[in-house]
Amino acid sequence: MNKSDTYLSIEELLSIPAISELHMSEDGRRVAFVKNTADWEENTYRNSIVIYEKDKGECTPFTEGTSPLWSPDSTRLAYLSAGDGGTVNQIFVESIDGNGRVQVTDEKEGVIQFKWDLSGKGIYYVASSPEPEEIKRRREKYGDFHRVGKEYRNHCLWYVELIEQVPNQLTDGRDFHIQEFDVSTDGDKVVFMVTPSPEGEDNQNGELYLLDRPYGQLRKLKGDKVVGGNVCFSPQATKVCYTASLREKDYYKTHIMDSTLEIYDLTNGERIQPLLDFDHAVVPIRWTAKGIMLMWQDKTNYRIGLLSEDGKLNMINETAEGCTMEASVTGDGNHLAYRKASHNEIFEVYADGEKITNENGLLQGSLTSNREIISWISRDGLEIEGVLTTPKDMDWNEKHPLLVFIHGGPDWASFPIHSSCFNEKYPVESFIEKGFIILEPNYRGSSGYGIDFLKANYRNLGFGDYQDVISGVDALVDRGIADGDRVGVMGWSQGGFISAFCSTYSDRFKAASVGGGISNWVTNYVNTDLPSFIRMHVGETPWNDPEIYAKSSPTTYIQRASTPTLIQHGEKDARVPLPNAFELYKGLKDMGVETELVVFEGMGYSSDKPGIHRAIMEQNLSWFLKWLVD
Repeated sequence: MNKSDTYLSIEELLSIPAISELHMSEDGRRVAFVKNTADWEENTYRNSIVIYEKDKGECTPFTEGTSPLWSPDSTRLAYLSAGDGGTVNQIFVESIDGNGRVQVTDEKEGVIQFKWDLSGKGIYYVASSPEPEEIKRRREKYGDFHRVGKEYRNHCLWYVELIEQVPNQLTDGRDFHIQEFDVSTDGDKVVFMVTPSPEGEDNQNGELYLLDRPYGQLRKLKGDKVVGGNVCFSPQATKVCYTASLREKDYYKTHIMDSTLEIYDLTNGERIQPLLDFDHAVVPIRWTAKGIMLMWQDKTNYRIGLLSEDGKLNMINETAEGCTMEASVTGDGNHLAYRKASHNEIFEVYADGEKITNENGLLQGSLTSNREIISWISRDGLEIEGVLTTPKDMDWNEKHPLLVFIHGGPDWASFPIHSSCFNEKYPVESFIEKGFIILEPNYRGSSGYGIDFLKANYRNLGFGDYQDVISGVDALVDRGIADGDRVGVMGWSQGGFISAFCSTYSDRFKAASVGGGISNWVTNYVNTDLPSFIRMHVGETPWNDPEIYAKSSPTTYIQRASTPTLIQHGEKDARVPLPNAFELYKGLKDMGVETELVVFEGMGYSSDKPGIHRAIMEQNLSWFLKWLVD
């Protein structure tokens, strides 16, 4: 059989590089980006920095590393790398003319993020605060232990001049934890978003601080809103913009319903919200001389727009097909780089509107599946969109076994682009080759569909999700292209929870795969690193409202479960801890339902080993072939 007659294998899917971390030089002549590729021999993923030079019209591998940032004069590239024999990331600076590289930092626990002083004289960076001496002495005396919720290491801000290379600690890490920061054009001021601690629960307490480095002055920018996302200085450093939301007792309102762009005037403390009627959460990319560059999700696409001084939002890629993500713009606003994937393709890098990579060449010579956006009406009248994936030579008069692939989040979505872009666990191309069709529903709570759609799964977890999934299945069965007797469901994280709910609450599915999924909301509440996520969606703690927790939990319906279920879970998953998997597994076993549990040692939500991802995919392929085809 010719390769042109086959779909990409699991190993070929996982070998497609992932592109990220774009940065365009200030002169608009170069773009640096990161390629993440699988090293099968060493069973690891490797990050390499690639540079595109407009004058040459080509991309060239540069070095191993991440987070590439061009110097203000566009002649040097700074990046993070463990270096030769290192184990944690440090900042390196390398001249583009090949005159060697310099290691700028030597932080014991590595550098988390950094930005150039825009004068070009130094670099600001974030690293963990030094370990307290009392903790060191305690370890020597007793051994390791920690007090939950009390002992943590905040991220603090440092500055290092490139000539002297002596780090200067600017914040002590005692009072707050730095999440994001930006540097003024003169390099003297830093604005940063902080939370009281690195604990996820403290994300609802985000605030802004301003540091004047030459004078050592630090002040809190008082406001009545929670801040999050990126923060950007205006070119004159008189204003900052960021994403803000109302401080409400109702956590769901605080973090989803009332999120908007806010501008803070540093000269008088006034705050304005220029996009109050905008029904999408926006992320500021950079405040340029032409206005604020913004990005937001619009259904199954991402948009880029420029917010001018008069408050007008001009969309840059309004008619662009596909999914545009992650942009970098120069300070003068004249040059823009971004990555975009057209329908049925993987991401490419674009600079000033021109495609500068050819990643989709990796798909040539093989069959690829076809994706289209479809919609249907859920049982309560809500319109739901989803992505339908079919073979190139789809026979629309034949009934096919159907797999429902449910995305995580729920504040995320499925997109009509090549499955390898966001999927490392389910072999979509292999399923298509075996005769399946695949539906990816953007169920209620998915991002990009407006505030009301996000609110639709509030205190409705499980039931609302099930309605959206099963109505999509029914729509395809009614069209005559899906075999209603051969339907499977799969997903990871929130998608794993919905898959578990579908498999226990209903007998409509012939097989299920639950990846990193919640099986009991009370179990997850007391074990997860982020219980506020649960309160955000159900409005209460399990002690104050046990009924809503029971109603939404897959294990509540375990006595009527009949769906053969594969359970896959990372041993170290902090967001959805392992007890969820054992609770579902034990319940299904006790009910006599066919089930398998696979625990991936050392893995959290995902793995840093491509071999593990291959195992996950192969297990899913075998499971659904067994129950829906063989």
